[in-house]
Amino acid sequence: MIGLMMQQPLLVSSLLTHAARHHAEQEIVSRRVEGDIHRYRFADMAARARRLAKTLAALGIRQGDRVATLAWNGYRHLELNFAVSGHGAVLHTINPRLHLDHIAYIVEHAADKAIFFDLTFLPIIEALRSRLSTPRLFVAMCDAERLPESDALLCYEDLIDLHDDRYAWPLLDENTASSLCYTSGTTGNPKGVLYSHRSTVLHSYAGALPDAFNGSARDTILPVVPMFHVNAWGLPFIACMVGAKLVLPGPALDGKSLHELIEAEQVTLSAGVPTIWQGLLAHVAGRSRAFSSMKRTVIGGAPCPTAMAAQFQKVHEVDVLHAWGMTELSPLGTVCSFKPRQLALPEDQRYAIQAKQGRAVFGIDMKIVDGQGNELPWDGEAVGDLMVRGPWVAAGYFGESSMPVHVDGWFPTGDMARIDRDGFMQITDRSKDVIKSGGEWISSIDIENIACLHPGVASATCIGVRHPKWDERPLLLITRSSGSTLDKDELLAFFEGKLARWWKPDDVIFLDGFPLGATGKVLKNKLREQYGAHYAGPDTPA
Repeated sequence: MIGLMMQQPLLVSSLLTHAARHHAEQEIVSRRVEGDIHRYRFADMAARARRLAKTLAALGIRQGDRVATLAWNGYRHLELNFAVSGHGAVLHTINPRLHLDHIAYIVEHAADKAIFFDLTFLPIIEALRSRLSTPRLFVAMCDAERLPESDALLCYEDLIDLHDDRYAWPLLDENTASSLCYTSGTTGNPKGVLYSHRSTVLHSYAGALPDAFNGSARDTILPVVPMFHVNAWGLPFIACMVGAKLVLPGPALDGKSLHELIEAEQVTLSAGVPTIWQGLLAHVAGRSRAFSSMKRTVIGGAPCPTAMAAQFQKVHEVDVLHAWGMTELSPLGTVCSFKPRQLALPEDQRYAIQAKQGRAVFGIDMKIVDGQGNELPWDGEAVGDLMVRGPWVAAGYFGESSMPVHVDGWFPTGDMARIDRDGFMQITDRSKDVIKSGGEWISSIDIENIACLHPGVASATCIGVRHPKWDERPLLLITRSSGSTLDKDELLAFFEGKLARWWKPDDVIFLDGFPLGATGKVLKNKLREQYGAHYAGPDTPA
């Protein structure tokens, strides 16, 4: 027997329609590339998105065509998110921090019909044009006064001004592709992950849940994480779904600019990678309760150091939500939100829980398996390959004719993890980063987490490097906190009693900074290339 319910497709355009109808006066505030602050309402954004959809049709963009962006988080980029997908085309957000070779590859691979770009990225566009096999439309996201002199560029505002907002969003199949994101390509060419309208809306529901980001109409949301980093982790869609005020930081991601925006717009929820928050916390260092409105921040993209969580929570009374995900997961997989009994635990035990990546949100199932594919227990000790499945998990990669990426219906994340009895998952390593010393596995992330507990450590990275006796040994690389005089002996002594003796690094290297990838993650492969022969000396004691 089939239920007697209406069949309303889950569409990205329905999020915008809801926001414009039920939260028409809610503000969207953007710091523009031009340097000023732009303000308008959800109703205004919806009207401009409809005009932009008509613009796309006039430009010959059809359903299924890919439309690329090279842009910061701003109101025009937001309009494109809804206009392109709502029109039935596919929004392809490009990470401008990728190497030009990778950008050229993904534009060709995606067969983008048009590229919309902020003027910041004009040098990339100029370098890119000669490398593409077929002509594309290039649209500068500016008004006519700021349009660079070029016969090959179209003006965003001029194009929109040609059309009115009388446009009805097409009723698409909810499984229609809506957007396309490519992985960062640290191990070969980037791979395309093609999201659907259905997966995007379901992901928005999950992200807004109380034990996830807990979004509501009473929130002011600042996604510092860029839209080109997996759709800003879904926060623009969540803001439309719940009717939250949305604040977009544009290109100004330094600590001073972010703090000014947070305070001026009374932001309550923000999200970004640890490297961004390091800059923000450095800017407000020495001040207590530097945030008058912010209640919580989502930290993901890389493990959240315990010292960072402590600074937000103890000094500034801002709750930290440690989250984990992947491009292939749209990206949300887990959020570290406490269960009731954990709230009464001693502080050190709460921070130990917060160091974990957290519990699966509804819609995501996960397990850990051994090398033979056997499921391992959730006892907080067993470590295995992390597998996930769910309605917003990739089943394959765009444009690849090979078999789907899943194994018996499960997606292999490439992470090594443990899961405790309460369902809290903790990444112990990327499969390619795990350290095998004397035939036994060592978790580089566990070592990094302990190092970051020392007040003299700003950030830490542990890599496995070649050793003449033990095959591999852990080498710890750190950046010191401001004013710290921490030395190697003091830091290594700090590890005593906190982990197995043979896990303790044999040496420490102090650096001014780490090489970072396009999404802000430390490039451990670069560090291994540089320091791979570091232990070519005496045997390491067992």
